[in-house]
Amino acid sequence: MHFDDRDIEWLTGVLADAAAQEIMPRFRRLGAGDIQQKKSAADLVTQADINAERVITQAIAARYPDALIVGEEACEADKTLLAKLGGSKLAFVIDPVDGTYNFASGVPVFGVILAVVQDGETVAGIIYDPVGKDALIGVRGAGSHMVGAQGPERVAVAEPVPFSLMTGALGWQAFDEPERSLLARNQAKCLSYIGYRCSAHEYRVLAAGHAHFIVQNVMMPWDHLAGVLIHQEAGGYAARFDGSAYLPSHLSGGLIVAPDKASWAEIRRELWA
Repeated sequence: MHFDDRDIEWLTGVLADAAAQEIMPRFRRLGAGDIQQKKSAADLVTQADINAERVITQAIAARYPDALIVGEEACEADKTLLAKLGGSKLAFVIDPVDGTYNFASGVPVFGVILAVVQDGETVAGIIYDPVGKDALIGVRGAGSHMVGAQGPERVAVAEPVPFSLMTGALGWQAFDEPERSLLARNQAKCLSYIGYRCSAHEYRVLAAGHAHFIVQNVMMPWDHLAGVLIHQEAGGYAARFDGSAYLPSHLSGGLIVAPDKASWAEIRRELWA
């Protein structure tokens, strides 16, 4: 069983169909019983997440019966799924509604994320925007493209600039004190920040060259695998806080995503100064 990058178009169609059937009909129409709290009031799951993941999972399982399918909601029920990711021959990692807090709040900043992992490495990533009906797609060795009604358009990360001129996303809330306050304070040294509460759109903005960095300490693979691959194929650089490469098996160690290696080092130095 082998993933062929010609299947990217099919996979993108699966995400688009799930969005049209299960996500958009529920947007701004969720009842109180359609939203559940997970770990906190900022960590939600809706019927759109559950149903979209089920539809995507069923389609992929029918085409790739031997593949490991790691969905965010499936992992809530079966914690062993994550441990299998690094050693799988072929795996698909799904975030059915990334930005659930926004979706549940009626804010149109959410996306569907899918990563393809082969022999322990990410080989493709798709970030589909159900509102704009376009997809940011990266394939290892083939670059990253925004694919919409006009056809594919290649994207590239921003040119390197000093930290004082950078715009970025920093999830300082996920750090413990005193690091939390240190990072929040040092972020003020950059030009501006984005905080969409949505990895899908943060990676879209970064890969297309509209912002410079993402710094996160929460390492769930459905949030980062596709985005990091897409960003790297757009010319960018990513590594964990200790400088080591980020792999599908990693669930800790933090992540800095930057235009290039020198920018990565400057972000690491300035934020932790």
